[in-house]
Amino acid sequence: MIYQLALWLKSIADIPGIGLFSYVTFRAAAAAIFALFISLVLGPFIIKKLKKYQIGEQAKSELHGVGHHERKAGTPTMGGLIVLASVLIPSLLWGNIFNMYIVMAVVITALLGIVGFIDDYLKVVKKFRKGLIGRYKIAGQVIAGLILGGSVYFFPEWYSPTLADFKTVTTVPFEKMVNFDFGLLYIPIVIFIISATSNAVNLTDGLDGLCIGTVGISALTLAVIAYFSGNAFFADYLNIMHLRGADELAIFCAAIVGAAMGFLWYNAYPAQVFMGDTGSLALGGAIGVLCVLIKKEFLLPIVGGIFFAETVSVIIQVLYFKYTRRRFGEGRRVFLMAPIHHHFEKSGWHESKIVTRFYIVGIMLAIITMASFKVR
Repeated sequence: MIYQLALWLKSIADIPGIGLFSYVTFRAAAAAIFALFISLVLGPFIIKKLKKYQIGEQAKSELHGVGHHERKAGTPTMGGLIVLASVLIPSLLWGNIFNMYIVMAVVITALLGIVGFIDDYLKVVKKFRKGLIGRYKIAGQVIAGLILGGSVYFFPEWYSPTLADFKTVTTVPFEKMVNFDFGLLYIPIVIFIISATSNAVNLTDGLDGLCIGTVGISALTLAVIAYFSGNAFFADYLNIMHLRGADELAIFCAAIVGAAMGFLWYNAYPAQVFMGDTGSLALGGAIGVLCVLIKKEFLLPIVGGIFFAETVSVIIQVLYFKYTRRRFGEGRRVFLMAPIHHHFEKSGWHESKIVTRFYIVGIMLAIITMASFKVR
């Protein structure tokens, strides 16, 4: 909205400095700062309200005796409201609201935030032990994927004139001038990506600061990729698809980074607030949307390597347990506990050490992701 206002002012008067608003880099920096400001200011207010209405984390029997989780019961949850406000407001203020890339990123993030909010509300306020029934949660993710995949497949011109030529195509990492076409499977693949990433980030949200910090690292990496993809010079230099208008997504990514830093202020160990599914499902969906829109779906296991590892650890644990129970009569485990961050907790690692080391791995994966554009 500020961008449109600046364009209007520029058209009617020669105001010094107004041209800055035409630069994506300037607006991305402004969005990050604004998101950080909103989260830092809004945080104490929302935490106070959550405490007032006793909207706190419930004790989890499966984590009894693991780390310091017993002390966390009663800590305010649904703090994802802070994250959502800090991401969506700056994106709409500093982004081009007529740019379909921005519109779709905001819509899908908000939609999954609503799904997560309903889940948290049913669990924490209504005291439904499992929250939103699984099939309804999946339905929300499928609808989000349908909206995104359908719009790209059937109406690519909404996004960019350059998108129509490769609407179902994606980049193959570490390969030069090699793309992969999903063809008729494109929409189902998008649905799978949105569902998988939202659930993967949700699984990662188990330790203070772990989820929000790793999401911030991934978003910063995707901000650079989005900017390169939308810039004709850099896209040509790196031999990647030029998606005109996709550089606006750098503003959305920057807002996530700013929101992550602000929320981490309150979510770092020992956490004053948890984001709950309100934040984790929305942020996971946002990471998925970004990879789909900038045509880097195959980079997800790298740029989102932490989330990928958390999900795979759960899948391995469940499948191996069922297999050994069927074969030997009792279930056995590969990990002491899944997701994998709880395995390290049960191994004796302190929560803060696990989170810090996961941050280091996340940064290493971000570097590998960026290196994939030149090591081909």
